[in-house]
Amino acid sequence: MAEQQVPTTQLSERAQQLLKLLVERYIDDGQPVGSRTLAKGTGLDLSPATIRNVMADLEDLGLLRSPHTSAGRVPTVRGYRLFVDALMQVRPLEEVAVQTLRRQFLQAQDTQMLVKSASSLLSGISHMAGVVMMPRRESVTLRQVEFLALSDRRVLAIVVVNEREVQNRIIHVARDHTAAELTEAANMLNALFAGRDISQVRAELLAQLQRAQDDMSEAMRRAVEMAEQAFGDDAEPGDDFVMAGQTNLMGFSELSDVGRLRQLFESFTSKRDLLDLFDQCMRADGVQIFIGQETGYDVLDECSVVTAPYSVDGRVLGVLGVIGPTRMAYERVVPLVDVTARLLSSALNSRT
Repeated sequence: MAEQQVPTTQLSERAQQLLKLLVERYIDDGQPVGSRTLAKGTGLDLSPATIRNVMADLEDLGLLRSPHTSAGRVPTVRGYRLFVDALMQVRPLEEVAVQTLRRQFLQAQDTQMLVKSASSLLSGISHMAGVVMMPRRESVTLRQVEFLALSDRRVLAIVVVNEREVQNRIIHVARDHTAAELTEAANMLNALFAGRDISQVRAELLAQLQRAQDDMSEAMRRAVEMAEQAFGDDAEPGDDFVMAGQTNLMGFSELSDVGRLRQLFESFTSKRDLLDLFDQCMRADGVQIFIGQETGYDVLDECSVVTAPYSVDGRVLGVLGVIGPTRMAYERVVPLVDVTARLLSSALNSRT
């Protein structure tokens, strides 16, 4: 939940301008900002003493704080929130970045590649961590499955779901199978399960596996064993996300504490906190900005998360975003997340 915002009506125009300049300067170099530094960059005819007084007022309002090691000030979560909501000037995403996003999405061959491209591009352009939820659907319908033999007792399972979405999975088998055996297994599964919801398919497979093996033909047993892997719980990309660039976060001094980094990366691995946060974002419109403690998760207290939903035919399928330090360039990250969500939505719409 967002910090209780200080109304801009409580701040003079001079105080607003000084706060804006201080936040921008701190975002740029990460160093506490003193009155002399602001005196050089305000464009106002103000003495360092006057600026110190204004900064003291801003600190009293909870918008700034003074680190123990410096006479300068840094923004608080409340200060960032006021900056983001009322003072920030969003910079349009550079055209070269927009074209890069479009080009990568056009080259993606399926939904999984689109999602991976989006997370990598978010990370590459922001120099932070890019995250994209895999699309969530009310139902996933199996259309067709094919098996192709690979080397070393591996089989490529090509699973077509819904209308035209293709998922490729490599499964491991107990022995090598001929092309005829694989075709027979695929034909049996297609005859049994094509047109059914994949969750129902998994339930039926479980029931088949629990039956006495003697009651199954060799061909049926082979088909069921391969289908167990091809249609397993992780075959449906619904409850997961793809992340890229998390190691970029190690380059920010405020996130460089080894213990904090370990907790942060463990949270990324467990995925629960981020998925819970993204679930909230699926019910909101447009870009959402969570600053520090606003995420509601202690492990993200030193981070900001900027998210936006993406959709197909007006129905939200997932959320994407950028994770970085609270000292992130919001004016650049916000349009990056917004444009990426729109382009991903457009790319997904073109495939339906």
